[in-house]
Amino acid sequence: MARRKSLISQILDARKQAKKLQAQAEERRHRELVAEQKRQEAEARREVLRAEAAAKKAQAALAREETRAKRLNDQAAAKAAREAAQRERAEERLRTATARAKTQDAAAARRTAEQEEHARRIAEAEFRTDAIAGKVAAYAQLLVDRNRRTADWTLELRAALSNGGPGGFVERLQHLLAQSRYPEGLTGRAAAHYEPTSRELLIEYELPLQDVVPTVVAYRYSMTKGMTPVPRKEPETKKLYGDLLARLTLRTLAETFDATTPDMVENIVFNGYVSTKDRATGRAVRPLLISISAERDRFAEIELDEPELDPVLCLRSHLNAIVSPHPYDLEGVRPVMTFDLSKYKFVDEMDVVAGMDSRTDLLKLSPGEFEHLIRRLFEAIGMKSWVTQASKDEGVDGVAVNEDPIVGGLCIIQAKRYSKIVGLEAVHALAGVMDHKRAAKGVLVTTSWVGKASRDFATANGRIEIIEGRNLKHMLKEHLDLDVLISLDKLPPGWTPTDVGRGTSS
Repeated sequence: MARRKSLISQILDARKQAKKLQAQAEERRHRELVAEQKRQEAEARREVLRAEAAAKKAQAALAREETRAKRLNDQAAAKAAREAAQRERAEERLRTATARAKTQDAAAARRTAEQEEHARRIAEAEFRTDAIAGKVAAYAQLLVDRNRRTADWTLELRAALSNGGPGGFVERLQHLLAQSRYPEGLTGRAAAHYEPTSRELLIEYELPLQDVVPTVVAYRYSMTKGMTPVPRKEPETKKLYGDLLARLTLRTLAETFDATTPDMVENIVFNGYVSTKDRATGRAVRPLLISISAERDRFAEIELDEPELDPVLCLRSHLNAIVSPHPYDLEGVRPVMTFDLSKYKFVDEMDVVAGMDSRTDLLKLSPGEFEHLIRRLFEAIGMKSWVTQASKDEGVDGVAVNEDPIVGGLCIIQAKRYSKIVGLEAVHALAGVMDHKRAAKGVLVTTSWVGKASRDFATANGRIEIIEGRNLKHMLKEHLDLDVLISLDKLPPGWTPTDVGRGTSS
């Protein structure tokens, strides 16, 4: 029994132990379950916490991201603002720089324009100065630049004289002279009258006014004063004008002499006028500034191409021209035949031609008849003439006056009805009377001839014309249609019997 209790006890004990162990196991499982639940709950809580933490972390991260994004946005905005500000500043700097550059460019352009304008005005001043110098130089070259081919006109002028007479000759000569080229401002206008018997050409020339001479010698330009003329000194301006008039006179004479031959033109009377207005009255006036009677041989002595030639001195001293002492002031002079009729005593005219036979011998006329014949000759040529009284005539046999504006003036006449040579003293006496009477020209008319000394003296004087017997015979036939004789005892050298109206030589 005891062993059975023991076994039951053991079984019970075993059961109890088993229950105990089971209870312990259940308790342990319960504890484990509770622990597991707790663990799970703790894990869940931890998960929750982790989730919360993660959420918080995510929120924090999000917040950080947002903050960072905000910061980045702020930074970007700030950067954009900075960049915008920088761009604005850069644009402002660019605008400023552009404006400054434009201002500088404008200033540079202005400076360039000013420099260009300055250079242009300087060039203009130089151009205007050169133009003035060129104009003055062209005036100085008037003689050198004269038409040197006028000799080609001789045959044409001879044909014009043959076919059209003096009028045709003058018309053609004026046309040919008009072809001569002059500097700008000079016209070369001239009128003319021709006396074929005396081989004298009368020229009336339209001289230029003073304004053709520049009163400015140069132009200067400066930025401060602008274009400034440099005035020419008044004495220089007046000298240039007088020099110009003299050169025009010499050039016209030279071209005319070159275009004609001695048998056509032996002497040229040149009167140079200017057409202007009298400031005191406003009326048109034509003062005479130059008057000259130039003989071909005398003129041929002039070296026109010589640079040292003084044209005014040449006119006054060599050619004995009457030149205005003040041409720039348009102070007129009297023509080469100036006169004062109150100085002379005149007698009534005598018509000796009406009672003359066409073959009358001039040496058989009385002195009075011969003098009145000469008067009629001068009138036929186109001049008014009077014969002076025989007594107290101071060596003057007559005076001739031409009222034509080209040749107007006084001419002293000495008539020598000689059969022998007229001596040099007669020519000297004529020159003395001319000076005393202030006559511009003197004519010695003789039925005979003069010697070389007389001709040389007349040429040197420049205002004395000698008409020898054979020329006188030709002029009487030409102008009065008188075929006269001159019964000289002997013929001078070079003359032929027909020169004096004889058929055979003596």
